[in-house]
Amino acid sequence: MKLSRKAKAVQAVAVVTGALVLLAGCSSTSPGSGSSSGSAGSGNYNMTLLPKNLGNPYFDTSNTGAAAAAGEFGGKINFTGPSTATADSQVSYINTATQQHAGAIMISANDQTAVCDALNDAMDAGVKVVTFDSDAPTCRDLFINQATADGIANVLVDMISEQVGDSGQIAILSATANATNQNAWIDSMKTLLAANHPNIQLVEVVYGNDVDQTSFDATSALLQKYPDLKGIVAPTTVGIAAAARYISTSQYKGKVAITGLGTPNDMRSYVKDGTVTEFALWNPSDLGYLATYAAKALIDGQITGAQGDTFTAGKLGSFTVGADKTVVLGDPYKFNASNIDQFNF
Repeated sequence: MKLSRKAKAVQAVAVVTGALVLLAGCSSTSPGSGSSSGSAGSGNYNMTLLPKNLGNPYFDTSNTGAAAAAGEFGGKINFTGPSTATADSQVSYINTATQQHAGAIMISANDQTAVCDALNDAMDAGVKVVTFDSDAPTCRDLFINQATADGIANVLVDMISEQVGDSGQIAILSATANATNQNAWIDSMKTLLAANHPNIQLVEVVYGNDVDQTSFDATSALLQKYPDLKGIVAPTTVGIAAAARYISTSQYKGKVAITGLGTPNDMRSYVKDGTVTEFALWNPSDLGYLATYAAKALIDGQITGAQGDTFTAGKLGSFTVGADKTVVLGDPYKFNASNIDQFNF
């Protein structure tokens, strides 16, 4: 049967329209269905490492580890972030990474409430979100925990109780008031002190906001306010270095114990001159390294963050995802005069 010219035209339009619909159906997916460049199996290893703030030696070292990991599998790390660790200072960097279709964002959260909307938007766009060092539990795919809160608190309490003779007044010099990790450690420290060290009095928790001068000034203020203070615990690398710097040239050297979490390179001179007896930390390079391999495993679809998922992180070996989508790097390590020269970070 012959078709009229009009019928042929109608038929041609129908074929073309059907083809366009088919093509659209093949290429269109919702943000949460794996369409974005950061979705599982995408092979997009362009990753953003977002610290609490730049200019922080701890996070510089984390970036060294992250870059080393990415180099092993052909990834790329964009190390960027705010100059100060304020609550909402990371939001614009999260948004930029999302707009640039990053495969993953690895973030140490300054304030989980402030960053969660932006991180949820990133995940909706298919970007994998890995928190490290400081968590944002409701808005990430996985958390790389340097150690458990109780494990860190145990080490800190053990060190300060030994250094002050298990009695007297102590204070805590923390980072920001809303830092998830710091607050969890401090809560656990308070419980341990009350239960096991009744003769130690925690007189105050103060905040240096992970700024050297602010932490230095906070140390001075504590010593003026509490003339009988016997020790300061600073569970932050910026804080412990600033406190040690103040004590090292003051009348309190040898009288007020300083301990906490610090890097060997920052603390070496204070250990050698007797200002600090002992402090602790994990290796922040390993933390960045592990976070990067975890992000790769998420991008590849090897893991989803479910409890029991396993993946291999290069030289660090195999890791298993625990409860609450958490992977633990390991226990803190104590540094003192006998071993500090064995480390360079």
